[in-house]
Amino acid sequence: MTEILLFSALTYPDIDPILFQFGPIAIRWYSLAYIVGLGFAWHYMSRLIKVKAAPCTQEHVSDYIFWAMMGIILGGRLGYVLFYNPSYYLSNIGDAFAVWDGGMSFHGGFAGVCIATILFCRKNKIPLFRFADIIACASPIGLMLGRFANFVNGELYGRTTDASIGMIFPGGGPLPRHPSQLYEAMLEGFLLFFILYFLYNFTKARHKPGLLTGIFVIGYALARTFVEQFREPDNHIGFLFGTDILTMGQLLSTPMILFGLYLIFRPKKSSL
Repeated sequence: MTEILLFSALTYPDIDPILFQFGPIAIRWYSLAYIVGLGFAWHYMSRLIKVKAAPCTQEHVSDYIFWAMMGIILGGRLGYVLFYNPSYYLSNIGDAFAVWDGGMSFHGGFAGVCIATILFCRKNKIPLFRFADIIACASPIGLMLGRFANFVNGELYGRTTDASIGMIFPGGGPLPRHPSQLYEAMLEGFLLFFILYFLYNFTKARHKPGLLTGIFVIGYALARTFVEQFREPDNHIGFLFGTDILTMGQLLSTPMILFGLYLIFRPKKSSL
């Protein structure tokens, strides 16, 4: 059986995680994904505000990118420490700040960006939900690039499979596995981007502040919950509550669905 699985497995494209290096300075694909994702967000948000009665100015968008970056980094790292390996970091406090060693949580980064966005909008007197809708429309491409970078790094791979799309990942053992990073890239990134693009440009969704943000949040949560059926759980966590189904990613996505439903159906006069 093992020989059949190996024969049917696709060849993993062994790409060097380091794009290029100058002495001790290395530029990694993963870092580039963050940089390009934020650059795209700035460019796309700048285009979306070129409408009458835009919620903010070009200067606001440029200033916000720094706030978003800090929210992603601080929230993503703190989320990983608290959600995925708290016992280790309680015993090794210094390692909690070693972002360069890897370990970021989308859900933590999402919370960090939410906090940064609320503070930024209050500081600049920008309507929160209209601004959040613009951010939501620009976010999926960054998610897609991040998952592609996970694939290049050979991390966050899926469970073993005999499907023809299975790949043998470095560090993933001898059996083919689902390229779950690519599943997430297509669903959380490519598909979600075009859904929001269509809704923003060809429907009246943008005229109900918070609706597009709610659709983005629910879309991500549903895509993540689905792909977790193929993704290998973290070794030190495994499945939760004695089940062979529920993962940490699914658990953390549940409140996102509730939050997204609130944004979609919230009273129009709600201030938050």
